[in-house]
Amino acid sequence: MTDKVLITGPSLAPTAVTLLEAAGLEPVYVPAYSQGDGLIDAVRGARPVGIISRMGRIDAPVFEAAPDLRVISKHGVGVDNINIALASSYGVPVLVATGANAVSVAEHAMALLFAVAKKLVPLDAGLRAGRWEKPGFKGRELAGSSIGLVAFGAIARQTAVFAKAFGMEVYAYDPFASDAAFMETGVTRIESLDDLVSRCDVISLHAPLTPETRAMINAERLTLMKPGAIIINTARGALIDEAALSAALAEGRIAGAGLDSFAQEPPAADHPFWSEPRLVLTPHIGGVTEAANTRVGVEAAQGIIDILAGRPVPPARIINGPALAHSKSDA
Repeated sequence: MTDKVLITGPSLAPTAVTLLEAAGLEPVYVPAYSQGDGLIDAVRGARPVGIISRMGRIDAPVFEAAPDLRVISKHGVGVDNINIALASSYGVPVLVATGANAVSVAEHAMALLFAVAKKLVPLDAGLRAGRWEKPGFKGRELAGSSIGLVAFGAIARQTAVFAKAFGMEVYAYDPFASDAAFMETGVTRIESLDDLVSRCDVISLHAPLTPETRAMINAERLTLMKPGAIIINTARGALIDEAALSAALAEGRIAGAGLDSFAQEPPAADHPFWSEPRLVLTPHIGGVTEAANTRVGVEAAQGIIDILAGRPVPPARIINGPALAHSKSDA
């Protein structure tokens, strides 16, 4: 019987599918954002040896329904939808596709920034409604302004390249990044998140979601920001206290925000964001381009193939590598 790899989403790049099939693995798909009994029934039916995690949560019921599971490979880098501690307790490595979607997400961060700063959405809506709003309009130039990157991984570094090309001064806060990373990119290191948010005209979030980073952009930090500040989030929605952001925008304490992710996806129909004209919103698609999907899909698939074949995988790609090593040493 052919071993199966479950993809928690409706599709995978054709090149990645070809890789899996050439390795004797059968891809099995579940509908987008499957959860509850539907997801568990799919897991039980497939009995996967590997999972490519795209949408939905992988938690205790999934592990219990997948006794043959040997590896989870994230279709991207954000693993907050995977119970990492539980994966480690089951001896299952969790891989990420580091850097594979960096260009696409960084492009989207810049697109959101320009849409907010240049007021493209309300201007477009005004024209379509028959208004010519040139009289009295005052635009905003981004060249010469400063952007602060929260975390300095692959996506943030690519965002820095783009921002510099537009003449922006780039700063970043990341207590875990090496000094060499800052020197190589010519980005100024800031030692405090509070200093970063109070200094910069634009704040762009690139951090993973952890207990420490949840709601890191809260009411207190929003009060530190400049009145003309713009927030961009192409990482995880729960990095922002959404109620606090809504209040800051409604009160005009910051200029606007561009968001590609939300604490709950999709957001509720009565979410206050829908009535806020200073927001530009997209449905978590920053990395959803043909080029990025191919790179991420291939890396995710190859990681599963290599683990199953007993071949080495770069340690930086195994999120729970230290935990697995510690577990083995205790055995």
